[in-house]
Amino acid sequence: MCSQILFFENTICERCRSTLGYEPYSNAMLALEDRGDDFEAVGDGAPEGHWRYCANATFGVCNWLIPADSGETFCAACRHNLTVPDLSRPENLALWRRMEAAKHRMIYTAMRLRLPRLTRSEHREGLGFAFLADAPHAGSRVITGHDNGEITIALAEADDAERERRRIAMGEPYRTLLGHFRHEVGHWYWDRLVREGGGLEVCRAIFGDDRTDYGEALKAHYASGPRRGWRDEFVSAYAGAHPWEDFAETWAHYFHLVDTVETAHNWGISTAPAVDRDGHLTVTVDLDVFADDVGIGAIMKAGHAVTAALNAFNRAMGLQDLYPFVLSPAVIGKLGFIHDLVHGRIGDGARGTSWLSER
Repeated sequence: MCSQILFFENTICERCRSTLGYEPYSNAMLALEDRGDDFEAVGDGAPEGHWRYCANATFGVCNWLIPADSGETFCAACRHNLTVPDLSRPENLALWRRMEAAKHRMIYTAMRLRLPRLTRSEHREGLGFAFLADAPHAGSRVITGHDNGEITIALAEADDAERERRRIAMGEPYRTLLGHFRHEVGHWYWDRLVREGGGLEVCRAIFGDDRTDYGEALKAHYASGPRRGWRDEFVSAYAGAHPWEDFAETWAHYFHLVDTVETAHNWGISTAPAVDRDGHLTVTVDLDVFADDVGIGAIMKAGHAVTAALNAFNRAMGLQDLYPFVLSPAVIGKLGFIHDLVHGRIGDGARGTSWLSER
């Protein structure tokens, strides 16, 4: 209502104190007025109808809206939750909030890309999330991973100190909650868009034969370390462990770049280093990264310039690089495959199946 710049997680405008909620299908942050049992959007261009918050707003972990007459309880992001942390332990609420912030951003990108998002109630291999805590007294440690649509994220990953300890122990340059969500959901989309979407053979030609024994491949990776020269072919050392991991890591990086470039576009970012005589890092980010006619080359040009600038800002503040990766031509080719897969240009895109009923 007051034209204040807002952030994705805002629930109150800091200038005019309006109540706010995010409506995902119109991709709009709405100013709301309380109408008793629900809310009405107000202000110029406000959509008609009444709205309710997702049930998880009660815990301060979600600001997404649902139509008041929809009969739904949970929003488009929270309906995928299978298990949430035990809130009888007060420390778990703060960790869950961090989990949800990352998950909502991942779901946002999937929605903007018009990707399928069926739930477990809609299909036996629908997308579902379980946020689980370790049980040290029982000798149980949660392993983050994907199993036939169910994605488990260890609650410990929401603890910044613990996640940083694990990052260092595993020799990783980057480890975030958002990265976990983007990587693990990549496994689910491999099943949906590659295995069931007619893209299997071309995917194998680019990422390798997924029929290679997965368990043995991971054992070899952890026993011997990353393969020599992995930077020439893979986006990360872990991507070289198995074709499935290569796909999931590349998928995650595609999401990283898409979200970064979209953010740069929305903020009107331009980069033009004074010493950039050949224009290598000079760019004005003026593209709609979700449009079908935008190619991977335009995304890469913008992403390369923006991440280089942001890395420089981070170094100026004594922080590690925001995007500590150098992408080889082979990796950029793999990102191009993901881009074409997402936009239905590989295989049959599964467009005739129930998986793409939401596209």
